[in-house]
Amino acid sequence: MQRLNVPVSRRLLDAIHASVEGTNGSAKQLAQAVSELSRIFTIERDRLSVSYLDRSHLGAAYLQYFLPVNLAKIQRLLNEMRTPEVDERFSVLDLGSGPGTGPLAVLDWWQQQALPYALSVTAVDGSKVALSQARQLWDRYCQAPTVGAASLQTYEGDLERQLWLEQVKRRAPFDLIILANCLNEIYVEAKDPVEMRSGLITECLSLLTPHGTVMVVEPALRETSRGLLHVRDRLLQEKRCTIYSPCLHENACPALVKPDDWCHEERAWEPPLSIQIIDEEVGFIKDALKFSYLLLRKDGKTIVERQSDVFRVVSELRVMKGEKRAWLCNEQGRQEVGRQDRLATSQNEVFDQWHRGAIVQIEKIVHKERKGRVSTLGRIEGDGKVQLLHLV
Repeated sequence: MQRLNVPVSRRLLDAIHASVEGTNGSAKQLAQAVSELSRIFTIERDRLSVSYLDRSHLGAAYLQYFLPVNLAKIQRLLNEMRTPEVDERFSVLDLGSGPGTGPLAVLDWWQQQALPYALSVTAVDGSKVALSQARQLWDRYCQAPTVGAASLQTYEGDLERQLWLEQVKRRAPFDLIILANCLNEIYVEAKDPVEMRSGLITECLSLLTPHGTVMVVEPALRETSRGLLHVRDRLLQEKRCTIYSPCLHENACPALVKPDDWCHEERAWEPPLSIQIIDEEVGFIKDALKFSYLLLRKDGKTIVERQSDVFRVVSELRVMKGEKRAWLCNEQGRQEVGRQDRLATSQNEVFDQWHRGAIVQIEKIVHKERKGRVSTLGRIEGDGKVQLLHLV
């Protein structure tokens, strides 16, 4: 089935706008609330324990600004997944759903893709207010007569206590399980947060269909990204699952070797006008979607066939004097690779299109020797063939 990289629809943006109409105050007040939320999500993360969605001005700001951004991130990853292998119903579980981020992203994606089966979504969150918002937005979207058979079931529950588990087990198995921007917020006080978070994902895997996917999305911050990578390594050590994407190997993550390193994704994005207006008021530039993620499976399928000459680009393409360079990753670890401008040929011209997240194949990487030492910098020569296997 053809994949369409569709944006968040006008219908969903209109539903969000209608839900906050009359509560959003002036443009200046909205900008102040967005700025406050941004600080909470980045440099004042100790305030995450307070439910910002329960506070009217912050809740409205979240719905208008951060919700569309997070919807777009999930939809980009839905496009990256394999076509769901289902017969009559696509069943989704979203944990820590907030105001319906996962459910709404899937609903909008499912509707735009015109997938030939019904949609069933189960959402779990600890906030009754958030679940009420999710229901309101879902119902507004589904009012249109062109929306197919879609249902939403909500459960109020603390993810750490797992009392919700018995309730959702009745609706298992699921074709897709989503944890979006919530893993880093739970088990913060636990003796071993990595063990507890890995245990939660292991429970999710047990609720998954044989060909289903667990999608974990986290903020593109060093702390949260490294936390996700530690969970990744624990799951792989225990052989709980395999990684469909983004990793092209299942060795220990090389980004964890140095304490200041981390790995995240960046996708080009043209924000809707409503986001652009807020950006102008606040002074933000939201022209890219930044996040960390894992797509986990139990059937061993991967986004591309893994080979020693296939790499994921894990940095931006750096333009330097007379050359360009980027960092790559596969089972050999992370390495920096460059190509001098004078060696640009038809064989390697796609090198100039590299960007973070792209998957590339390189016929030959040369490590030159100088004064008895082999350079760690890999070079692509004029006769070295380069291919783009997967764009994001």
